[in-house]
Amino acid sequence: MGDHGPDMNTLETDYVVLVSVVPAVLGLTAAAILAVTACFCARRIRRQKKKAGHEVSSLPFQPPRPPRAVRSPSGQPPQYLKKSPSPTGIKPPPGGHLPAQSPTEQSCIPTNATAPITTTTTKYSEENELTPKKVQLEPKSPDVDHLDGNENETEYGKLGSIVFKLRYLADRSALVVSVVRCRGLPGKNHGSTTTDLTALPAGPLCNGNGNVKQSATDPYVKLQLLPDKQHKVKTRVVRNTRNPVYDEDFTFYGLTLVELAGMSLHFVVLSFDRYSRDDVIGEVVCPLSGIDLQQIENQQVALSREIQPRSLKIRAQGRGELLISLCWQPAAARLTVVLLKARNLPRMDVTGLADPYVKIYLLYNGQRIAKKKTHVKKRTLSPVFNESFAFDIPSTEGAGATLEGVSLELMLLDWDRVTKNEVIGRLELGGPRSTGSALNHWKEVCNSPRRQIADWHKLRE
Repeated sequence: MGDHGPDMNTLETDYVVLVSVVPAVLGLTAAAILAVTACFCARRIRRQKKKAGHEVSSLPFQPPRPPRAVRSPSGQPPQYLKKSPSPTGIKPPPGGHLPAQSPTEQSCIPTNATAPITTTTTKYSEENELTPKKVQLEPKSPDVDHLDGNENETEYGKLGSIVFKLRYLADRSALVVSVVRCRGLPGKNHGSTTTDLTALPAGPLCNGNGNVKQSATDPYVKLQLLPDKQHKVKTRVVRNTRNPVYDEDFTFYGLTLVELAGMSLHFVVLSFDRYSRDDVIGEVVCPLSGIDLQQIENQQVALSREIQPRSLKIRAQGRGELLISLCWQPAAARLTVVLLKARNLPRMDVTGLADPYVKIYLLYNGQRIAKKKTHVKKRTLSPVFNESFAFDIPSTEGAGATLEGVSLELMLLDWDRVTKNEVIGRLELGGPRSTGSALNHWKEVCNSPRRQIADWHKLRE
């Protein structure tokens, strides 16, 4: 036993050293293997990225694909889908003019169509106009941009004219409306009033004879079928001109000749405004019942219509009435105005309705010092507001608050999402232009403080 003692001690020492060294060696080896693997993967990924970037940069330029035709599922009743550019989508480059655009075609495709229908668009020329028996077109004349205002109104009307073409495709039950051009549109300063036009010197704004040269506009045309106004389309905006040429086709599918006889084409000519709502130049309503539909079935017929102002329908229908309640409180120096309702308003929209609301201005010595307005009542000709507004009346030293020098101005407007809101009528209470029932109402309010006094008033222009 004594002879084998040193050998056993040596083996135990070697075993302890081996057990403590082997794990360390294995750990270092594993760490080295992981580091080498990570470096290899990172280098490979870097090479792949460089290769992919080189392939992308070396590809030749490919033009954008043309838009695919719209296909609609079958088994649904005929409907119309519109496809037209937005006026705000075409912008000229900075410091330059909008490049010339080729005529485009826009169509309304039914949901039961199995294949897209394409129609060729021809460039407009005076020879292409086919005059029907009952319609006579104006002869070819020089550019209207160089004519004076009086000559322009004599030839094309005060607001100009619109030229369009009609063609009915019996095999496809489709009506093709081609908006060709507008001629003699008014400029942006149309309708502006000046004190003395004849006193202006000859120059870019006046020709020396008192005729103001109107600046160019940015017109476009909106089109829809009446009485169903769901199918709206519009042309592109043509910049800086009073004689825009569009040459754009709009196709309405699923229409028979019997249905067309009860429909009308409604054109609205607008001037695009980048910073506010677009101005309405005028409109044209063309009943298809007054057109020989058999003629447009055999050939394309060109028509010309004079653009009419939208205010004509207001004059023909009247401006309506407004029910107002007033209460004057001298102790609190407060005038309470309650807008109750309106009636007999004119039809402002193509649907035969309107979206009215009222603006109220408080005037003191002829100057506006406060303003209020009601909510918009959608799609009605007899709105009920029931809204109350309180105005604080300025008081003078020593005399207290009185209604002397105080007046109210009310405007009833028709709200529009796209164009500027159109004024339907006005009413003035207490001012120098207050007459009739408005004057009597105001005097009764002044003589009967702390009483709510209501009365109907007719709106004026």
